Amino acid sequence: MDPLRDTQPERLPIKLDSTSNGEFEPVPLGAAPLHARALAREAIDEAARRLGASRRGYLQSLLGAAATLGAFNRAFAAAGQSGGHYVLPAEAAFEVAAAQGALGGDEFIFDVQLHHVNPQGAWRQGAGSNAFRGMPNSNCGKADHVECFSSGALLKDVFYDSDTAMGVLSHVPGGMATNPLDFDAAGATRAAALALDGTERLLLHGRCMPTLPGEIDGMDAQITQFPVAAFKTYTQFGPRDGVAGFYLDDDTYGTPLIERARKLGVRRIAVHKGLPFGQRGYEYSSARDIGPVAKRHPDMTFLVYHAGFDPSVKEGPYDAKAKFGVDALVRSMKEAGNPTNVYAELGSTWRYVMRNPDQAAHLMGKLLRAFGEDRVLWGTDSIWYGSPQDQIQAFRAFQISRAFQQRYGYPELTPQLKRKVFGLNAARVYGLQPHAMRSKLAKDRVQKSKLDYLNDPRPTFATYGPRTRREWLALREWTGGEP
Repeated sequence: MDPLRDTQPERLPIKLDSTSNGEFEPVPLGAAPLHARALAREAIDEAARRLGASRRGYLQSLLGAAATLGAFNRAFAAAGQSGGHYVLPAEAAFEVAAAQGALGGDEFIFDVQLHHVNPQGAWRQGAGSNAFRGMPNSNCGKADHVECFSSGALLKDVFYDSDTAMGVLSHVPGGMATNPLDFDAAGATRAAALALDGTERLLLHGRCMPTLPGEIDGMDAQITQFPVAAFKTYTQFGPRDGVAGFYLDDDTYGTPLIERARKLGVRRIAVHKGLPFGQRGYEYSSARDIGPVAKRHPDMTFLVYHAGFDPSVKEGPYDAKAKFGVDALVRSMKEAGNPTNVYAELGSTWRYVMRNPDQAAHLMGKLLRAFGEDRVLWGTDSIWYGSPQDQIQAFRAFQISRAFQQRYGYPELTPQLKRKVFGLNAARVYGLQPHAMRSKLAKDRVQKSKLDYLNDPRPTFATYGPRTRREWLALREWTGGEP
């Protein structure tokens, strides 16, 4: 079956849509990105005709991505967006060498935020047979539609259909009984990837929701089962007994979590900040606690997932009075003396601001000014957005405008800076040697299987997460009202 059959001509190789990772309500596209998509479809059809190529073949080549980003540039420029743009020559839509020069790359890409669903998990007992049925990609052809969101989908989308070399399998919020990716299933996915060749393409997060009974003690059991690279937590998560969330620097939930992780020999805490789940506990989505907790625990490393980004806050020049969004994280760091044991992560964040080059320029510029080019981490929140290849290609080509660089002091996004963000920074955080890992990964069975697959690649350009408020509310219902 042609993977693009059911969606032509809507799907594009660079996905610009309202898809959410399920943790925040989808935000409809505005006029400029809708215009960008329309121009991209026209550009693809015209270029394919000009080259005498099939639409499917053109889309699957780098030419299709180049034509799409070129159309985005024209649409955003027409809308007055001048803060950032995608750098590529006009001939990139027609000449493979030009497209390769703009969008190809050999970076060590280490995605520190990956997800999938466990079709056999305990969560299904309370979710009902229709769980995920209304989500994108639920009609992938599997007998059990939840298999469309499984570890197999993750391995194909991430390691076959993108340039990602390594990743960290992370968790979504929720207790063990309601979590679509429970710890055992995450460990099994890691073990399956490991068994292919003996290399470690996937690292694993442990999980802890300290507002739930038994969660901190449960950290010990996780350590005995699998190697835990970091413990992941959600400060905006609380049971329904009056506890709406917590801050990492409080002594009731935050400090015990950190102290237990330290005792277990895990010195990395990954914390969801931003992407509010809703109004309940909204204040705990703020990153105001990051600077203080990092200063208090200098021997620990704090990985701030989503970098505090809030879709309801339009990112612009730094506002020292902001209480939410990326500015709250930057402010917290400034007030704490910019502790160096904090890293900002881009999962869902970069994907969202791809729809608005001005916001993208401000967001990346502020993070790089605050953290430097050595402490920003690449993450994509896949599989909720399908293959991350489009996010990779867009970031390769993106540049902050000279005007914004001069006016706001933002750095130029050089190839070396992007290499650090794409993977070198995360490799250092997790104690890996990129050159040694690349040598191993180039010879493993995953790579050999990928080379065979690339003889007839079948990317779908599909997304998996909810695209509308209705789909988002259905997902929350299936997971017991949690994101």
